[in-house]
Amino acid sequence: MSASAVFILDVKGKPLISRNYKGDVPMSEIERFMPLLMQREEEGALTPLLSHGRVHFLWIKHSNLYLVATTLKNANASLVYSFLYKTVEVFCEYFKELEEESIRDNFVIVYELLDELMDFGYPQTTDSKILQEYITQQSNKLETGKSRVPPTVTNAVSWRSEGIKYKKNEVFIDVIESVNLLVNANGSVLLSEIVGTIKLKVFLSGMPELRLGLNDRVLFELTGRSKNKSVELEDVKFHQCVRLSRFDNDRTISFIPPDGDFELMSYRLSTQVKPLIWIESVIEKFSHSRVEIMVKAKGQFKKQSVANGVEIAVPVPSDADSPRFKTSVGSAKYVPEKNVVIWSIKSFPGGKEYLMRAHFGLPSVEKEEVEGRPPIGVKFEIPYFTVSGIQVRYMKIIEKSGYQALPWVRYITQSGDYQLRTS
Repeated sequence: MSASAVFILDVKGKPLISRNYKGDVPMSEIERFMPLLMQREEEGALTPLLSHGRVHFLWIKHSNLYLVATTLKNANASLVYSFLYKTVEVFCEYFKELEEESIRDNFVIVYELLDELMDFGYPQTTDSKILQEYITQQSNKLETGKSRVPPTVTNAVSWRSEGIKYKKNEVFIDVIESVNLLVNANGSVLLSEIVGTIKLKVFLSGMPELRLGLNDRVLFELTGRSKNKSVELEDVKFHQCVRLSRFDNDRTISFIPPDGDFELMSYRLSTQVKPLIWIESVIEKFSHSRVEIMVKAKGQFKKQSVANGVEIAVPVPSDADSPRFKTSVGSAKYVPEKNVVIWSIKSFPGGKEYLMRAHFGLPSVEKEEVEGRPPIGVKFEIPYFTVSGIQVRYMKIIEKSGYQALPWVRYITQSGDYQLRTS
């Protein structure tokens, strides 16, 4: 069982649009939502699920809007929240930005989308590419002959249309890994994990079946191969096109892909990651009037790899002024509204060390002690490199017409929540 009704409210709680799918929750009940939310917020007891009598409000906030689903039943909450977030995703695909103005300007389309997204409380067609085949930006001007729902919606493969043709058949595979890292002042790693996604850009004719092979440890164990160069994937999540029964049976990732861009899968690895960019900082204070911050950055990854777009955010006291910088590479700038110095390095090869010195005037050095020091944050992107060692071993493309297709693979490692605390 899912939602009875879905409402979109402005920031003051005024309904902009509503869709009652089952008629068992009075529309007036939504008027109780905002006072209830504000009351819970004041009490410090705000939760994503609010209840008033027999009515349950499951809500999310996006930009200046509240999306609220109501139900009288003991509904599957995770399904309802997945639906609300998917609704936001679909609206963003249509309107680029989802905000109050875009709802008011596209009232008819929003209503049509809500009709197609859910029926009698159950999610239906939630793929924006399929919806765009028959709900267009000029949907209120559709001719009767063109209002027929495309066969894709009722196909077993609802995410891909038939009759797709390309002169050149290609698949682009991006393996993107984000490194989350927290290092304490003593240099010990407190938190370390890799969050990965495999994204595809598909330009293939017909209804091809794809089979993706990874150096998956469980697969290697099943087939009796050496585990030396394999990785153990955790929390694996797949796009709906993947045949889960096949994966559970023999770890084969087999699927008929949607056309164009989509995220095939995501995974996580809780593994001890050596910090790819190591930061050391020393702060010297002089006669209660100025402070000097020295930061050393070292690339602790392979020498043949290069980190691009490196940004090191070094926190400084809130009352610092008169900044002066000296860097061995790149440039530094003071961002007073965030109380940080941003040291930007366009290209950072592995194994290299660089220095940055910052001088500030400081009216009260003692104040900085009371404030404490936030961690140093680092942003980077390293192409042609995966920190986990995951590899695409093969991509088989099978289509009844027998055409040849080219798969292209690209690996990227980037910073996620990457922080190093200073003493």
